[in-house]
Amino acid sequence: MKTKNQKPMPARPGQTRDQPASDAISRWKRFRYRLEEMGCRFLAWSLPHLNRRRCVTLGLLVGDLAWFLDHRGRAVALANLECVFGERYTASQRRWIARLSYRNFAKTMLDLFWAHKLEPSQHRQYAQDNGFEAVREQGRREKRGLVFMMVHQGNWELANMAAGYNGIQNTVVTENFKNPRLDGIFRSLREISGHTMIPQENSLIRMLKVVKRGGTTGLLIDLNLRPSQAATVIEGFGLKMCVPVLHAVLIQRVNALAVPVETEPYADGSCRVTAYPALNFPPEMSLQEIAQQCWNDFEPMIRRRPDLWLWPYKYFRYRPKNATRAYPFYARESSPFEKLLRSLATPPTKAPPKQSTG
Repeated sequence: MKTKNQKPMPARPGQTRDQPASDAISRWKRFRYRLEEMGCRFLAWSLPHLNRRRCVTLGLLVGDLAWFLDHRGRAVALANLECVFGERYTASQRRWIARLSYRNFAKTMLDLFWAHKLEPSQHRQYAQDNGFEAVREQGRREKRGLVFMMVHQGNWELANMAAGYNGIQNTVVTENFKNPRLDGIFRSLREISGHTMIPQENSLIRMLKVVKRGGTTGLLIDLNLRPSQAATVIEGFGLKMCVPVLHAVLIQRVNALAVPVETEPYADGSCRVTAYPALNFPPEMSLQEIAQQCWNDFEPMIRRRPDLWLWPYKYFRYRPKNATRAYPFYARESSPFEKLLRSLATPPTKAPPKQSTG
């Protein structure tokens, strides 16, 4: 309580006396956002001047630097690896896999900035696609839209760009950045080869229209969503994951072809991109069962090359109350998550048949 003769507290630098401290913090955040924007624009200008070998080397260096500096992300990666693989890998092996994961992510992000100035014909030198023409022909023959599914594995950015230049223009759902100044930059980079990027908000109707017309979409199916979003719960590596349900809706409602896509980067900077045959789903399958079957196709790929998955990401954010095995330290119990689990465990009730009045 301020007395009559009490002087007001001095304002912080850049803050008026009547302005709360939160406004000063937001000004600092705006300044940081501008710096991030300038950094991304510098990368988009400078990286295309590097040859392929130097860009790959830079990705390794940036990945190692991120591994040493990102204490929180490193802790998440190591916790994920320990919970998923248990004693299969030693502590030193888990650290090496996590470090390689950082390298792969850094190279993937730098490639997004490096490759946007390449000519369309040059992308074939770096992304070797296999199986895409077969699934496209199946889609044309059966008059069905395509859902290309990926996870945060390999070089998903270079694969996505190369697919566009090969005639596969997808409508892709992306997550917004915390820094809104970056959304436009990354959207323009990802749309350079003909794709259309849309945010998660109100994406279902747009995607249904695209696929129903025989179009193609691309989705990352291992994103972590809040239970209140368009999400379902699957089991990955024996742990619960709250993931998007959008791809399952497209498969169920408009009979889309679900195509798993795997990418495997090579040391020379090139990347193998493989579209596997479309998955088959019985008509009585629920959305959760469809999402689970889609994930089951990717888990063996990650087990085979764990160094290519993005381990610093919080995939297992929600821990069930009755969990019988260890979850990573960041996992928390959640009432909305429990509610979603209960709704999935309860089979839908069928309406009783109408009785004739005649």
